[in-house]
Amino acid sequence: MTAETQLPQATGSCCSPSGSCHDGAGADAGQSGVTTVYQVTGMTCGHCEGAVSEEVSAIEGVTSVKAVASTGQVTVVSQGPLDDEAVRAAVDEAGYELTGRA
Repeated sequence: MTAETQLPQATGSCCSPSGSCHDGAGADAGQSGVTTVYQVTGMTCGHCEGAVSEEVSAIEGVTSVKAVASTGQVTVVSQGPLDDEAVRAAVDEAGYELTGRA
């Protein structure tokens, strides 16, 4: 009887096995600040997560962003409270809709 080793399969993304356009290494390591979770509609894959993360990351004061297409949640860590309208505009720029805080 031989044992076969199976490699993990991608989860529906062309980017990485985790379904993200980045590996997320160090995304939460040693970071502190204000954490806010937003609900976003329209994300379906890792590419969507990457697009939202890129736009929201460009907001001044944002230190990390984790978007999860399967839940529609975007977790943002920032140096201080964010203006929800700035986050809404960034999500809109990425092509998705912020429906509010989760």
